[in-house]
Amino acid sequence: MLYTVHLRKDSYLGTIITMAVLGQWRYFPKTHIAAISFLIIIIIIAFGKQSTTQQKREVQTLTVNSAIPELPIEKPEPWQQTELKPGDNLSRIFTRYSLSAADALAIASSDPKRVLNLQPGQIIKWQSSDSNNVTRLRIETSPLIAHVFERDIDGSYEYRLDEKVADRRPKFAHATINSSLFLDGAKQDIPQSTLIELAGLFGWDIDFALDIRQGDEFSLIYEELYLEGERIGFGNILIAQFINRGDEITAIRYEDGNGDAQYYDPSGHSMRKEFLRNPIDFARISSRFNLKRKHPVLNKFRAHRGTDYAAPTGTPIKSTGDGKVIFAGRKGGFGNCVIIQHGSRYQTLYAHLSKFNRSARKGRRIKQGQVIGYVGSTGLATGPHLHFEFRVDGVHRDSLRIKLPKSRSISKDQRSAYKAEAERMIEWLESQKAEQVSRSSLELSSVSTTNL
Repeated sequence: MLYTVHLRKDSYLGTIITMAVLGQWRYFPKTHIAAISFLIIIIIIAFGKQSTTQQKREVQTLTVNSAIPELPIEKPEPWQQTELKPGDNLSRIFTRYSLSAADALAIASSDPKRVLNLQPGQIIKWQSSDSNNVTRLRIETSPLIAHVFERDIDGSYEYRLDEKVADRRPKFAHATINSSLFLDGAKQDIPQSTLIELAGLFGWDIDFALDIRQGDEFSLIYEELYLEGERIGFGNILIAQFINRGDEITAIRYEDGNGDAQYYDPSGHSMRKEFLRNPIDFARISSRFNLKRKHPVLNKFRAHRGTDYAAPTGTPIKSTGDGKVIFAGRKGGFGNCVIIQHGSRYQTLYAHLSKFNRSARKGRRIKQGQVIGYVGSTGLATGPHLHFEFRVDGVHRDSLRIKLPKSRSISKDQRSAYKAEAERMIEWLESQKAEQVSRSSLELSSVSTTNL
C-alpha cells in the first residue's frame, strides 16, 4: 500500500522521521538512515540530561525554600527626643508625650546616684512600643556622657553609663586689654566660658570691676575638646598668666596622685583664698567704705561700713566664702538681707536683695561662689545695687583693702613633683609667647615688604 505524506520541502530530516514511523525505510539509502539514526540518539541523550538537571534544580529549590522559611523583617522603633526646659522632670516629659506613667516610676526606681536630677538644656531621647511603653531611654548630659535605661522582659529597667573619651588638644592664646577682658579676649577667639573661668581663677587677687587697666595683658594655654575630629567644647585651663598694673600673677593646674586638681602659683600656694574679692562679677562700684558718708535717702551723715555694687535687678550674688547662713530675711534699712558666718572670726553681709536663692536659708551651709540671692532695691535704696559688708571679729573692714587670708599650700609630699611640673609648664607658656612674637614680627615684615 502506498501512503502519501505532505511535508515541508526544506524538512528532509522531518521527512525521513515521518517515513520511518510509517515503515517506509526501504525508500531511503542505508547511509542516510544510519546517519539519521546516530543524530536521533545524540538528541535523545541531550534532552535526557537537560531534563535531569532541571529536575535537580527544582528539587534543590524546593529543599532550600522548605528548610529556611521567610521571616518578617522587624522595623526598629524610631527615636524621639526633646530638650529639657526649666521646671521639666521625667514625669512631665512622659505626660507631655503620652508615655506610660508606670514606666516613669520604674525608671526612677532604678536611678543610680541621682542621675535623674535633670537640668535645662539636656537632651532626652527614647524609643517606645505601640502601647506607649518606653523600651529605651537616653539622657545626654553632655556630648561625652549619656545615661541609658533599657527595659527588661519583666518591665524593670537596667541602667548603664555611656561615656566617650574626647581628644584634648592644647591651645595657646594671648590678649592685651584695651576695653575689657571679655571684648579683647573674644577678639582673640578665646571662648567666653574660658574667659569666665579665667576671671574666677584670678578673682581672689584681682577685682575685675576695679583693678583692670588699659595695657594689662594675659596669656594662657587651655584645652579644646574634639570627638571624631569635630570640636565639641573646651576643657581646663592648664596654665594662665595675668599682668595687672605691672604685677605678674601665674596660675598652674596640678593634679595630685589621687586625681584631685587645684590651681597653684609657682611657689605652690593655692590660688583659692578663703574669700572672693568680689560678690558680683564685673559690677560697678557705686559707693566705697566711708565712715563719714552722707546717706542718700536719710540726707544726713552716717558711716557707710560696706561697699555698694551697682547692677541690674536680678543679677546673681555669690557668697564670697564657705560658711553658714545665720540670717536670711527682712532687716530694717537693709531690706532683704543675708548674713553668713565664716568660721569663728569672719562674717559677710549682703543687703537690698530683690529675692533669695533657695540655698539661702537660715542654718544651711554655703559654698564659696554659690548664688545666695539677686540684686534689688529693697529697704533704704535709691536704685538696684548690692550693699556688701565684711566683718572681722565683729569689726567692719574695707573689703577692697583688707588682705584676704590664703588657703592651704600644696602638701609636702607633693612639693617636689609640683615644682618640676610648674617649671615645665612655665617654660611651655614662655615658648608659646616667644613663637607668637616671632610670627607677629614675620607678618609685619611681610606687610612692609609688600608695601614697598
